[in-house]
Formats: sequence, structure tokens, C-alpha cells
Amino acid sequence: METETKKILGQATQDGVEPHPVVVSASTTRVPVINGHTELATVALETDPGQDALVTAMREFVGRPQEAGLPSAPPRPIVYMDEDDRPQPRLDADRDGGMAVCVGRLRPCPVLGYKFVTMGHNTVRGAAGAAVLNAELLKVDGVLD
Repeated sequence: METETKKILGQATQDGVEPHPVVVSASTTRVPVINGHTELATVALETDPGQDALVTAMREFVGRPQEAGLPSAPPRPIVYMDEDDRPQPRLDADRDGGMAVCVGRLRPCPVLGYKFVTMGHNTVRGAAGAAVLNAELLKVDGVLD
């Protein structure tokens, strides 16, 4: 997660990918669930937009797949949940066909800025679905022509 995030957010160049300068500290704990990966994230921001603005940004976010109307793209790639006990893999992994990422429990962090829980379907959104969505994006961008 620490190196992949830099690649995912990085800039494509002729020589490969120039990593994004974002700093990520992560560790993994494996727990048995049927589907879904849950992450507890803490972020530091240059300025504090406020908790309401962060929730609004998550709820209103759309990416190129949504703008292009790609068939496998969920209407909202991020679903913010207000419940105190959500997201949960068993209840939320299949949201929007497993292609949405669920976020909840956003709260101030005394060390950094904010912390929250995020969860996505590890197969549908993570591997297979992401590959299909990327292929659809390559098609609409004319890369496959």
C-alpha cells in the first residue's frame, strides 16, 4: 500500500511512472471475511476544510468513469455512510455491484487531521472489476483502436 499508492497517484511519463510525493504509512492484518477489504485511514491535510466539507466532497466525487458513463462504473464511486458501525464487509461489499467504495466514521484525529474507515470489495472492485473498468476507459480514450 505504501508504494502502490504513490504509483496510482503518480504521473505517467515516457520512462514509466513518476511516483506521487504522498506519504503513506500502512500495515496489513489478515482477517477472515467472505469479501471486502477494510482499511482504517488517517490523513493530514495542508488546510482543514472541516468535517462537513470532507463528507460533501466524498459524496459528490465523480471520476472519469462516471463522466464517460462507463457500463461497469458505479454512479458514485464513493458512498459515505452516516451510521456509527459502517461500513462493514458483510453488509456493504456488494454495494453498486461491488464497484463502490464505502466510507464512514469520519472523525477528527488528535495526531493528524482526520481518520475514517473505508471498505471495498476485494475481487469485484479490487481485481476483476478494476481491470474491466480500466479496459472500458482505454476504449473510450481510443487507446484500443
